[in-house]
Formats: sequence, C-alpha cells, structure tokens
Amino acid sequence: MSRTWTAAEVVALGVRTDVETAGEIFGLSRTQAYEAVNHDRFPVPTFRIGRRVVVPVVPILKLLGLDTEATGPPSPAAADEQTVPADERSDDSHGKPRTLRALSG
Repeated sequence: MSRTWTAAEVVALGVRTDVETAGEIFGLSRTQAYEAVNHDRFPVPTFRIGRRVVVPVVPILKLLGLDTEATGPPSPAAADEQTVPADERSDDSHGKPRTLRALSG
C-alpha cells in the first residue's frame, strides 16, 4: 500500500527532494520513478548534480495545485547550493536530466 502525502508534508520537504520521494508523492515505485526520469517522462523537471538526480519541490506543488507561496524563499544556505551561473550549466536535449557541474573556488 502506498503512502498518501499531505500538502504540509510536501511543503516541508524544502527546496528540493530526491527521485524516490518525489516518485512516492506521485504514487510511483522507486523503479518506476527512475525509469520515468531516464525516459524523460517524470511529471516535473529533474536535475542531475554529479551522480544524484534532484527534484525541485515547487513544480511538484504546482502540479498538485498546492500553494507555492507557502514554501517561502529559500534559506541563504540553500540558495548558495542552488546558484549555478548559466555558463556552468549544460542541458542535454536528448531527454536526460540537466547536469549541473560543481563550482570550484
């Protein structure tokens, strides 16, 4: 039996979550979630950071019709983690998640 997520629990995830958690919110198993990501069928955008795939929470909230204002602005630490200059980003147009390279320095 799959878990039912409340709006408050989704909002409490913060700025981003992992594929397994996002998949669970949409009623997908771990395998189904990763297959959807790998075939560009996941219901919201995903981003590859190194070997990890992360899922922003705001698109999940929007898709579910929940108030995205409840998330508020990200904390300064979260904003620092997420800020990547445009020239450091690469977008694979072949249906793969975007890859964000780590910033050095």
